[in-house]
Amino acid sequence: MTDAPFQLSARGIRKGFGGVEVLHGVDLDATGGSVLALLGENGAGKSTLVKIIAGDYQPDDGRLTIAGQERTSLTPPQARDLGIRMIFQELADAPTLTVAENISLGRWPTRRGLVSWRAVKRRAAEVVEQLGVDLDLDAPVGSLSVGERQIVEIARALSDRARCLVLDEPTAALSSQEAERLFTFVRRLRDQGVALIYITHRLDEVREISDRVVVLRDGNVALEAESGSVSREQMVSAMVGRSLGEVSRPADVHQPPVDATPALRFDGAALAGEFDEVALDVHGGEVVALYGKLGSGIAEVAECAFGVRRLSAGRMELAGKAVSFRQPWDAIAAGVGFLPADRQREGAFMVRSVAENLAAPSWGPLSRRGFLTADREATAYRRWHKELNIRSRDDPRQLLATLSGGNQQKVLLGRWLERQSKVLVLVEPTRGVDVGARQEIYRAIRALAASGVAVLVATSDYEEVVQLADRALVMGRGRVVAQLADHEITTQRLTQEVGG
Repeated sequence: MTDAPFQLSARGIRKGFGGVEVLHGVDLDATGGSVLALLGENGAGKSTLVKIIAGDYQPDDGRLTIAGQERTSLTPPQARDLGIRMIFQELADAPTLTVAENISLGRWPTRRGLVSWRAVKRRAAEVVEQLGVDLDLDAPVGSLSVGERQIVEIARALSDRARCLVLDEPTAALSSQEAERLFTFVRRLRDQGVALIYITHRLDEVREISDRVVVLRDGNVALEAESGSVSREQMVSAMVGRSLGEVSRPADVHQPPVDATPALRFDGAALAGEFDEVALDVHGGEVVALYGKLGSGIAEVAECAFGVRRLSAGRMELAGKAVSFRQPWDAIAAGVGFLPADRQREGAFMVRSVAENLAAPSWGPLSRRGFLTADREATAYRRWHKELNIRSRDDPRQLLATLSGGNQQKVLLGRWLERQSKVLVLVEPTRGVDVGARQEIYRAIRALAASGVAVLVATSDYEEVVQLADRALVMGRGRVVAQLADHEITTQRLTQEVGG
């Protein structure tokens, strides 16, 4: 690092797309040796702003001053030369290459026109030592955990003389232990003089990891303050323009009759290497949460309920009858709906329309004489557009990719409303979704339960459990370690039981 602290200043940044301005004269400062938390709902302008800083977009107006150099815009190579690096939520590594090779990816040291593998190893060892992290430099990156792979990406940026790192939702897919480890590295980078812009939807991280906070709302700066001087309620209010209140239990907690037949039941369920002896019941009208850290087995239990995986032992029942799904379509036909944790890769057709996405599981029922028309898909979409408060153009042909994460998730929820599923299994249903949209998704899930649907939620977010669940099962290392009901479901009890 150089002796002079790195300084990045953005002033009066404006940017529009298709005649619609999305940034309205935004100011932002990032300083070496500090962490700036950048907050805002999806669509607030965060991504547009940092992409201007990284050179991916050119502003329509305003100026950037970086390390003493004033620019009206940047290209990606210029941004890299100035020391700016983006670490995206979606990993951009090469899974089959080693840790050392990934750290030099795209910048291979050469000798006489050939890659110097000794220099590759030496460069990796130096930056890993700088980070103070213990990584096997010869291990394929694909064999590492998500948290370790993020650290490899940070190491790659540092090896290329990064002075300003933009971290986009870095803990979205991490367990609490991995998140704490990442925080340790962020603090170490800050102490080494790196400027960090930390984008997150998790408000509890702001005070823990950042020095300052900036909140964007509708393309404007709605709040700028020292992190220690601003409350969670103030941040939420700045993000959504209203107060959402404290984390609280649902008012309509459901208690099924003791003798009622569960809509979904696992009895002694096991999946080799993932979980063992899991017993759970979910009744119609009830939301049951499976809570645990990454690797606890919660996602794998949920996937078994939808036929993505098959039990190796034990029994699964729907409405009192034993079932064994060979594939997801068997589960759909039996009345089970499913939302995966990674909606973009596993649950959605991002380049297809919102109507096609919502209607996908119902093509058979919507068809007439073997033919499905766009009009029938559009009718199905309009049936749920208002009901779920999907914020989009009034156009069933609009591409799903153009919607915010929260509204994409609502479209996928609409699939199972249209399909009239009796059991709904959700894995991390609000991952990467902003505060306001989370509340709307929670209301939609509670409304589904109130209509008689049995809902099983697998989540690593304790606030989600508190706000959604009638009952909660806590899992650790593939086993249920606690069962909680009603007033027992608190953030303190959940973190205590899970060991977090």
